[in-house]
Amino acid sequence: MKSIIIAEAGVNHNGSLDLAFRMVDAAAEAGADYIKFQTFKTESLVTAGCEAAGYQKKNAGAQTQQEMLRSLELSYTNFRSLKDYCENKGIGFLSTPFDNESVDFIASLHPDFMKVPSGEITNLPYLRKIAQTGIPTIISTGMCTLEDIAKALEPFYKAGYSADKLILLHCTTQYPTPMEDVNLLAMLTLSKEFNLPAGYSDHTRGIEIPVAAAALGAVVIEKHFTLSRQMEGPDHKASLEPGELASMVKSIRNVEKALGDGKKEIKDSERLNILAARRSIVAKSHIPEGAVITEKDICAKRPASGISPMLWDSVVGSRALRSYFPDDPILL
Repeated sequence: MKSIIIAEAGVNHNGSLDLAFRMVDAAAEAGADYIKFQTFKTESLVTAGCEAAGYQKKNAGAQTQQEMLRSLELSYTNFRSLKDYCENKGIGFLSTPFDNESVDFIASLHPDFMKVPSGEITNLPYLRKIAQTGIPTIISTGMCTLEDIAKALEPFYKAGYSADKLILLHCTTQYPTPMEDVNLLAMLTLSKEFNLPAGYSDHTRGIEIPVAAAALGAVVIEKHFTLSRQMEGPDHKASLEPGELASMVKSIRNVEKALGDGKKEIKDSERLNILAARRSIVAKSHIPEGAVITEKDICAKRPASGISPMLWDSVVGSRALRSYFPDDPILL
């Protein structure tokens, strides 16, 4: 099974449509299945005095979230253009809506998935609004307990969602996430606890944790990326650059190939090595024709062109069918 790989552009376009287009180019070239943005109306999202998070102050130089978000907001017209551009580039378009008006707008674009971010998982009116769309939904679970997740799922089940329309993403909401806080096995806990497909939204540095998530069977892998970590903005520092994104995609696809089907069988690529790597029973010293073969008369050596050493007991005690000299393969 292939993981759905989402290149999370988020707000790393810094409020520039041109930069957003370039991010679509980079994500498509890297081989991601989707690129995802964030759609919001600043005044509907935060109060005027809402303080910026610590990492936002450090990376974006903003004192309030409203100040920061206004500079990162794209218009609905911009998002229509981005969706069209994604279609032309052969990559799926997604965007996380952060308010009810934006939910309606994103739903009108008929995306393959809606996305609930970790910060909105306790926003019941918002969850109901998303559920009303009927669109398959991916739910991030950063900062959550199992009880939080169970409550967040209720509006979807009440709206008639089935398990094939919901995906949970394990996530740790810290930018970047310390390795000791990743707890990647919690992804498996989510799947088992809620009987839903589970994936992983990554905020660590590097690509090894998303690759490990793929090895554990993540159905979706989401990773922030940027055109340059040197840009000013809240999420650039915890994001991959385009070359790293491409390496992540390639590594995940290689892991998927390597996982295989679980059947233990001889592969065609190794079959040719059997002759050179395995042994057969050969004479250790001269054995006259008709003599009874003893263990002292034989040994096992490469190549595997004669009788397998697994038939050792059948050879010992048999009579030599002909005269053998050292390294001659024994016949039965």
